[in-house]
Amino acid sequence: MSTIDPTARVEDGAVIGEGTSIGPYCIIGPHVVIGKNCKLTSHVSVAGHTSIGDDCVISPFAALGGAPQDLSYRGEPTRLQIGSACTIREGVTMNVGTVKGGGLTRVGDRGFFMNNSHVGHDCMVGNDAIFATSATLGGHCEIGDFVYIGGLSAVHQFTRVGSQVMIGGVCGVRGDIIPFGLANGQYAVLEGLNIIGMKRRKFTRERLATVRAFYQKLFHGRGVFAERLAAVQGLASEDPAIAEILAFIEGGKHRPLCLPAGDNSRH
Repeated sequence: MSTIDPTARVEDGAVIGEGTSIGPYCIIGPHVVIGKNCKLTSHVSVAGHTSIGDDCVISPFAALGGAPQDLSYRGEPTRLQIGSACTIREGVTMNVGTVKGGGLTRVGDRGFFMNNSHVGHDCMVGNDAIFATSATLGGHCEIGDFVYIGGLSAVHQFTRVGSQVMIGGVCGVRGDIIPFGLANGQYAVLEGLNIIGMKRRKFTRERLATVRAFYQKLFHGRGVFAERLAAVQGLASEDPAIAEILAFIEGGKHRPLCLPAGDNSRH
């Protein structure tokens, strides 16, 4: 049985899964679907066409499914989809999508969103993401699996962040970050590979050496970036991580790439 505190307001039409508890002073809109065994502790607002997966824990003053912060929005029934087993802490905001952006904001499974972090409209966030305090996404961002975004960091709209990336605290991210990258700085620059994360994902010493050698050739070799990129294309077969990085770069041909400090070349 789901439990709903008598001070909560659950609109007709909302679907509350078995075993879910809706705590004091929560407000649940009529188009909301909440999965099984979730816990909304208190003062949570879930609005719009929002779906939340099973086993999520949502802390006070989180506001999910609010209107996108986009001047073109006219109240269209766009959506927010949140996966299972997410932890959403105090004051987190996640907005529904916009028609021009595809109409959907999507957050994957097992995300951990610390207090006051924000997922903007039309963003696509992968599984196992961690957003530290006040980490912020502008609209239309694409965030891969196992990404960590440090506290007070902001990712510019339309930016892509590959899987297993670590972004330091107080960073402004304005260019796409390759998978497995480590980015840091007031305006983020690429500082290397996320070796700690790769080890956690069971990369062997041999694989780490192979990917490191590729990284050095691509980002610290001779010539401009476009020349180096062409020269390393044949290394895609050496490791799946290399193939993933090259495919990521190819997929963003017309977008700026986050590069090491001092390398202002663009592909």
